[in-house]
Amino acid sequence: MVTELLRKYIWLVQKFITAGDKGLSLEELSDAWERKFGAKYARRSFNNHREAVGEIFGIDIECDRSTNRYFIRDSADIADSDTGIAWLIDTFTVNNMLSLSKEKLSGRISVEEVPSGRKFLTPLMSAMQENNAVEIMYRKYGAEKAGKRHVFPYGIKESAQRWYLVGWVRERGSCRVYALDRIERLSVLPETFSMPAGFDIDALFSTSFGSYLPSGPAQKIFFRAFGNECSYIRDLPLHHTQKIESEDADSMIFSIFVAPDRALLLEFLSHGPGIEVISPENVRQDIMEMTAEMAGIYSGERLRGNL
Repeated sequence: MVTELLRKYIWLVQKFITAGDKGLSLEELSDAWERKFGAKYARRSFNNHREAVGEIFGIDIECDRSTNRYFIRDSADIADSDTGIAWLIDTFTVNNMLSLSKEKLSGRISVEEVPSGRKFLTPLMSAMQENNAVEIMYRKYGAEKAGKRHVFPYGIKESAQRWYLVGWVRERGSCRVYALDRIERLSVLPETFSMPAGFDIDALFSTSFGSYLPSGPAQKIFFRAFGNECSYIRDLPLHHTQKIESEDADSMIFSIFVAPDRALLLEFLSHGPGIEVISPENVRQDIMEMTAEMAGIYSGERLRGNL
C-alpha cells in the first residue's frame, strides 16, 4: 500500500514538472490519471494527494484561480534544489520507461544490479515516517550467524550500489550503519522514538568517504591528477568538498576535506598511476603500505594458502 501510494505521488509530481509553468487543469490531470491507472481521478482524491505531496516532499501544488489550472512553482528547479526528491523522481521515471520499453528496447539497455537489500526499503521508509523502532537480524561479514539489533531508524543512505540503514542501536549505545543486503530479517516494532533535533544525514556523513561514519578527524588531503584523469576527476569529484587548487598543462592538484579510511585509500588506488596523493604524509604512508602489500602478492613474497 505504501509503495503504491508513493508511486502515485511521484507520478503526480513528475506530471507537473513536465507540464512546467503552464500547469494542468483538473480535467487534463484526470485524463492522464485514467490512462495511467485505469480509474477516474476524483477531485477529493487529488486534494488528498496534493496534501500528501506537500507533507512528504515539501512541494506545494498551487492553483491559479484565474484559470483554474494547477502548477508547481519553479518546477524546473526541483531536481536541482533537492537531491532526495530528484532521486525519487528520476528513479520512478527511469523505471517506468524501462518497464514500458522492455520489449522494444530489449538488449539495448544495461543497468547495474543492486544487492537484494532493497526489499527492506519500503518497510524502513514506513517506519521512518511514523518514527517506529525496528528489529533486525544482521549478519556482518565474517560472522557465522546473524545477531539481533534494536534500531531507531534515523535515515537511509545509498552508496556504491548498496543501501544502508543509519540509526541509533540500543545494544551498542551509539549510531551505527548497516548494509541492507546483510539484513536477514526486519520487523517494524510498535515502539516509537523521538528524532534528534536538527538531524541531517548529509551533515552526519559530511566528512565521510563512502557509507560509514568517520572513525577519526577529517583532514585536508591534496592529490595530483595526470593526463586524462584530470578531466575525469574534475567532472566526477571524489568527494563533495573537492576543490581545484592549481593546474598546469599536464596535471591538476585537487583537495578534499575528509576523514581518511580504507575506502578512500582504495578509491585512490583505483585510479592507478593517474593520481598521486601529495599530503598529508600519514595518508601517503598508508597508500605506500597498501601498494607494497599488493606488490608482495604478485611477486610471490606473501604466503598464501592453496588456491
